[in-house]
Amino acid sequence: MKNYYEILEVNNKASKEVIEKAYKVLIKKYHPDLYVGEARIQAERKTKDINEAYKILSDDFLKEQYDLELEKENKQKQTINNFKNAKQHTNIIKNRNEGIKQKENPEHKVGPFMAMINILKSSFKKRKVGEKREIEREDMIAAGLTFVIVVTIGVIMWFIPATKGFIRSLIPF
Repeated sequence: MKNYYEILEVNNKASKEVIEKAYKVLIKKYHPDLYVGEARIQAERKTKDINEAYKILSDDFLKEQYDLELEKENKQKQTINNFKNAKQHTNIIKNRNEGIKQKENPEHKVGPFMAMINILKSSFKKRKVGEKREIEREDMIAAGLTFVIVVTIGVIMWFIPATKGFIRSLIPF
């Protein structure tokens, strides 16, 4: 819906006299005979809008009806904006709660062993399947951590009587 007050460049509380004066000034300013070519076409459109706005705002009954519709539209816009703001607020709270859950995630509280596994996971996630590339520093770190983890598990299993025989069978010498 067009805002006739903006077209006539007046306040929505303007009196009939102010509206009429603004109409006369704008009609003189945008009269199509003052322009040539594309500017004339734009001036004709602007003049048409100015005449339409003046027709509505100069008639008391039409102005009252227009003000009611404009107020209704503004309330709808305000409701939509309130809804958008509430939705954004809900998303902010949701993201904040997810951040808190991530901080409370038990896999981060386990200790150095899980920290090493998380480092390994993150370094392998960066690769794409089937991607060939040169060995980088992070690859060396991942390989070293994997070796340390395997050796640590092997040593632990060596000292457990039930698994000692299994570990001996893996060692070739």
